[in-house]
Amino acid sequence: MTLRDLKIMRALHSLPLQILLLTLLASTARAELTHTNGLIAENTEWQNPYYIIDSGVEGPTLLVTGGLHGNEPAGYRAAEQIRHWPIRRGKLIVVPRVNTPGLRQNTRWLPGLPDATRNANRNFPTGDEPGEARSVPIEALWEFIRQQRPDWVVDMHEGFDFHVANPKSDGSSIIYFDTPEMQRLAANIHDDVNATIDDPDRKLVKRSKSGPIEGGLVRAVVQQLGAKGFCFETTYQKQPLSIRTRQHRIMVHRLMRELEMIDGSGVNVMTSADETAQTRVAIYDAGGTGGSGVEKLARILEQDPKSTPRFVLHHVGPPEIRAGVLDQFDVVIFPGGSGSKEAAALGEAGCKAVREFVHAGGGYVGICAGAFLATAKYDWSLALLSAKTFTGKRHIPGVGEQSMWFRGSGTVKMELTEAGKAILGDVQGPIEIRYANGPIVSPFAVDGLPPYVPLAIFRTEISKYKPQQGTMINTPAIIAAPFGKGRAMAVSPHPEGVEGLESLVRRAVLWVAGQSL
Repeated sequence: MTLRDLKIMRALHSLPLQILLLTLLASTARAELTHTNGLIAENTEWQNPYYIIDSGVEGPTLLVTGGLHGNEPAGYRAAEQIRHWPIRRGKLIVVPRVNTPGLRQNTRWLPGLPDATRNANRNFPTGDEPGEARSVPIEALWEFIRQQRPDWVVDMHEGFDFHVANPKSDGSSIIYFDTPEMQRLAANIHDDVNATIDDPDRKLVKRSKSGPIEGGLVRAVVQQLGAKGFCFETTYQKQPLSIRTRQHRIMVHRLMRELEMIDGSGVNVMTSADETAQTRVAIYDAGGTGGSGVEKLARILEQDPKSTPRFVLHHVGPPEIRAGVLDQFDVVIFPGGSGSKEAAALGEAGCKAVREFVHAGGGYVGICAGAFLATAKYDWSLALLSAKTFTGKRHIPGVGEQSMWFRGSGTVKMELTEAGKAILGDVQGPIEIRYANGPIVSPFAVDGLPPYVPLAIFRTEISKYKPQQGTMINTPAIIAAPFGKGRAMAVSPHPEGVEGLESLVRRAVLWVAGQSL
């Protein structure tokens, strides 16, 4: 028992019994978080949500915003994750998608507005005197902020390049007004996020010489409302979305720890119970992926035509997976690229985490490279499905040794089996679909794994070399099977790359999640 504990016990001992009981009850009671949400610029084309999380314990009010620029998705996606964090004191206000139309169109500007007001982060009041915001969405946001009176503000953005290597870009910067307190906080935030970055040309820099931009949200809140704040910038070039959102989370998390709003855990919290009505999907977007598969899959799931959205999607990388983040999801998707490189990026711990997630009841969808990853033949594969692939090397006269997995890309035809129609939709006749070196599978007995079920069959083929000819036709294009309490599906071609096959992707995700089709 510490000296402080002894002093508390002596003070309590001197209290009357009734007061003592009340004091003990109060000390053991835990304030419950209250959640409030609503809409800013309601009933206009600029309508966007806000979320207020109140700990019920006295402390600072922190405002976190993202999505002012519609071509900077990491900020809004990080904000959508941060709003699920379990704060322990103070109040957290999150406005994740300020420029909803711009995010939808992937444009920096407020769509349709003239040049003078199209930049959302130049429409806030300027100077030290009370002023007015410009444009409907920013006027509405500014009035909301004035009502909430935050003590702190964080606005999350992205630049086109790394400021440390290219000073013309704001990318990968921590921007703030230069005071001793802000210097100390910025140094700690800077150290935390840079500890996760190996390349010195991609590290974040601290910038306080001129402070946040004139006409921007942070400068306005600091100068006109007396708050304190940061503008956090990541870089969208050459980095997957999972890395950029993680960097934002790390920076906000360190600030909240400094403000004693949150404990040392929780930086990888991405979803919560209020999203369980939807199918929660983690899409892997990091090492080993390639092409546009990640973006196309995300678009298909996030633009679900159902009136009530069925999917909540977050991008994840090896650090999140190794930290156990898949426990927050129903499904993980591994897209195209290189299966062996995806496995190498995950590492032994990451591969184990994926297997344990599916075995415990999660769903797995692997497309092309992700389908290779799901098979059982390689020393790097996950062995979720009892399948091997047509591979190895052959000597090709006049060419030399060539890998048999390399067949080329183009359009092929596949046909759903009866089992496939029940799961993926009752599509009659052959389906034209894009193929790009996906696995050609056949049964491979593995102890503990049930036989896979073919859901679709290739009816035409692509080949580059004579030994490949005839080895693809009438082999499975899509297979599935249970794995422990979960389900796995391997898709050799690319349905996400063909207009009109969006429902096949959505139904695949719902099926492995055990959801109604």
